[in-house]
Parts: sequence; structure tokens; C-alpha cells
Amino acid sequence: MGWWQLDADTLARSRFVVSPLAETFGCLKLLHSGQGAHPGEHAWLGAHLPAYRARLAADPVTARLVRAGLGREWIADFLTPAPRPGEDFAAEVGRVRAVGPGAARAHLRLSLAGPLPAVLDRDDLAERAATLLQWVWEETVRPSWERRRRVLEADVLARTAQVSRGGWAGALGGLRPGGTRWLGDNRFQVNLHEYPPRDISGAELLFVPVTPQRQGWVSWAERERYAVVYPCAGVLAGDGGRTVPAGLSALLGPARAGVLVLLRSPMSTTQLTAVTGQGLGSVGRHLKVLREAGLVERRRAGRAVLYVRTTAGDVLVEASGPDG
Repeated sequence: MGWWQLDADTLARSRFVVSPLAETFGCLKLLHSGQGAHPGEHAWLGAHLPAYRARLAADPVTARLVRAGLGREWIADFLTPAPRPGEDFAAEVGRVRAVGPGAARAHLRLSLAGPLPAVLDRDDLAERAATLLQWVWEETVRPSWERRRRVLEADVLARTAQVSRGGWAGALGGLRPGGTRWLGDNRFQVNLHEYPPRDISGAELLFVPVTPQRQGWVSWAERERYAVVYPCAGVLAGDGGRTVPAGLSALLGPARAGVLVLLRSPMSTTQLTAVTGQGLGSVGRHLKVLREAGLVERRRAGRAVLYVRTTAGDVLVEASGPDG
């Protein structure tokens, strides 16, 4: 397993941040795999995967770069610079573009665990990577960024509260189930790969949520900044233009029906608040009524509490039909 050694001061100074580039890279990985983790991702792939594949088919060099950069067990470092708090996408992708040709080739050799193919022995690798990330951002992420950002910020609020209640050990164990956990003796497991441990004491440590649910990675900038990117609790369900069946809205009320529609995938109260725009108290009351009616249930993910529709809830939504 891969783990980092860090002192108490480094952990105490660590923070959660939102990164547009991390979200974009997570979406690039999702496009590359072509496999969604829930209906919302399936719909997103259906909307964007054809254009992504067509773009790579027209640019075989960049297609080969993506396959090499994502690797099997190691991502080429220049594709995932550690975020800097407060940076916008332009600044973040600019750091990808600024990577030197020699460094980009070296990173690809590491992700390939072998020699660089002749087609990638060139000086424009960083520019090609940045251009593709720019396209993924503009075409697939930016149109829904404000909504994505609210969901990510809700996750940050929930994680910060979790740290305040139970300390870092419990919070770190729930970031990537099976991948991250506090080992004791100032050791933090960051993944399951057999990599040499790193002593990051004194560095800046960041935790970065992304909405794609099967994504997660680590990155660093020299020995100054380290980041753990993890799937946020719950999911980005739908696209903000979701339809609440008229019959269901008449039965439950539009706000409560909207919550039930969203809960086809697990979400926390903070995420429901961010996605719906309703107040925390209102969401809590809706969830209480829906639970008492047997339409939703609570599940625990580590210390997080998530809500999801029951079979009865699914039947009710499906029976209402797309147009009520």
C-alpha cells in the first residue's frame, strides 16, 4: 500500500479545497473509461462520449497521449498538478501547459512503466494535454460548473464538520473507502499501490473532492504541496433541468417530490441542500416525511449519513411517469 508520513502540524494545517481542473480531469477519466457509476453519469456519458471519441479519432497522437498518461497504476504527474487554493481553471490548466517537454516525456515513461512510443517522442505533449483538458472543461464541465461547485462545497462543509466532531482519523478513512485510512504512528494510507512511503511533514496537504464517483488520485508539487483527490459523498444527480412528474408533484408537493426524484442515488442532506437550493431545515423536514412514508431510507458511509430511495420510492416515481 502507498502511505505518507506526516507530523501533527501538517495534518492540523491541511484543508479541503475545490479545484476546477481536478473536476475536469475526473471527467476526462470518466470519458476515457466510458463507464458510469450511476444513472446521472450514464446520462452525462450519453451526452458527451460521442463527441469525445470523435475528437480523439481525429487526433491519434492525443488519443495515444491520453492512454499513456492515464496508465494502469500511475497517472503521468504533469496531467494532475496539485491545486492551489483559489485558482481558477485558466490558471490551473496554464500550469499543465507550462510543463517542459523533457519532464512530460519522463512522466509518461513512468505512467507507462516502460519506454516512450515513438509517436509520443515530441515536444508538444503538454500543449496537447492542456488543449484536451480545455475542451473537456468547456464542453462537458463548465456548463454545469456552478451546480457542480455547490455540490463540492457541500461535501467540503460536511467533511469539515466531520473533522470537528470526530477528528481527522475518522474523516480520512471515509474519503476513499478501501483506499484511504489513518494507520497510526503519523502514517496516512493514500492508496493500495505498493509505492515507497513519502515523508510530507511540513508540506501543504490538500483534500480535493470531485463528483465522478469512481475517480480518485494523489498529486504533488515537488515537496511543497500534496493533494488527495477523492469522490465526494453522494453524487451529482441529473443536470439541474430534471423533470419532476406532475402527478408526483401534486401528491407530495413540488419541493418534496423533487427531493424524492433526486434520491435515485445516495445523497447527504448538505448535498440535497446545495442541489435543490432549499434550506437545510426544509430538506430535513422533507426527508423525515419521506422516511416515515417508507419512500427513502438512511445509509451510513463511514461517518456520513446518506439518503436513498427505497423500492417503494422507486415504484412511486416510475409509476408517476416522465410527465406525471
